[in-house]
Amino acid sequence: MPTQSDAPFSYDGLDRVIHEKARLSVMTSLISHPKGLAFNELKTLCGLTDGNLSRHVQVLAEAGLVAVHKGYEGNRPHTSCALTPAGRERFLEYLNVLEQVVRNASSAAEDASSLPSGPGKLKPA
Repeated sequence: MPTQSDAPFSYDGLDRVIHEKARLSVMTSLISHPKGLAFNELKTLCGLTDGNLSRHVQVLAEAGLVAVHKGYEGNRPHTSCALTPAGRERFLEYLNVLEQVVRNASSAAEDASSLPSGPGKLKPA
């Protein structure tokens, strides 16, 4: 079985649950608001529809990353979402791996830009 040193660009820490664009938006919004957000605020920040946000929050909640609180404010139903402690920890680990991806890509781009180009020479992508 390959080790991380055998496949340094495999980025196993890029958690598939978090890495999906809408869920990444939800996680980023929630880590920026430690007390949580009302469903409608979260929907606005992420640019999602009610149904789309509801489904992505459900996936994150089933993974133990997000807690959903349903109740009432006055006579109106109120739903809010917040990161769980495990969700915060897992998201920070995800961000560390994502930072490594950016560092590796930046380094590779810098290295490639210093290569000679011309007939018979490889050009950077």
